[in-house]
Amino acid sequence: MESGPIPFQKKTGHEEIFGDHRNHHLIDFWQWAYSDLIGNTERGSVAEYLVALACNVDSKPRISWDAFDLQLENGIKIEVKSSGYLQTWKQKDYSKPIFRIPKTYAWDYNENIYERNKKRQADVYVFALHAHKDHGTINPLDTRQWEFYILSSRILDVKVGEAKQISLEKLLKIGAIMSNFDDLLRNIESALSNG
Repeated sequence: MESGPIPFQKKTGHEEIFGDHRNHHLIDFWQWAYSDLIGNTERGSVAEYLVALACNVDSKPRISWDAFDLQLENGIKIEVKSSGYLQTWKQKDYSKPIFRIPKTYAWDYNENIYERNKKRQADVYVFALHAHKDHGTINPLDTRQWEFYILSSRILDVKVGEAKQISLEKLLKIGAIMSNFDDLLRNIESALSNG
């Protein structure tokens, strides 16, 4: 049996879970599965969503298996990587911000084939750091608790080559642009035109 990709639309959360006599809905699943916004897994999705909001590309649902995370109206492809100082588990000290940047084989989900060449798939990277350090007031949904560092893929390729990860210190050393949430779109475009 051969078929194309299954299309999907943005959900409302009110979609019913059929066969459950207790009247549960998609929102119940979301609350169960995705309430830990501080841990490494879901924090990455939160970071992608915040960048999508800042860049006005949040109307289309996320495609988790795409070769890059977001695409602007003008065609710029963005990869979002996240890190944070605090975790949901017990810590002896703050986590050191490290971001994964490996070159990959792009997968075309429409055709179910991989590209032949390994590379960084996006034009620009946004390194989203949840920089808040107070357990009592931590809230990944507060854009003021985030710092964003922007660097073109071209500069990453030139400065760190085949590296699979990068520290915050190294990002700053090779020229990453720091941005707040409000200036993110302008700074992404600036980083790409300057790098």
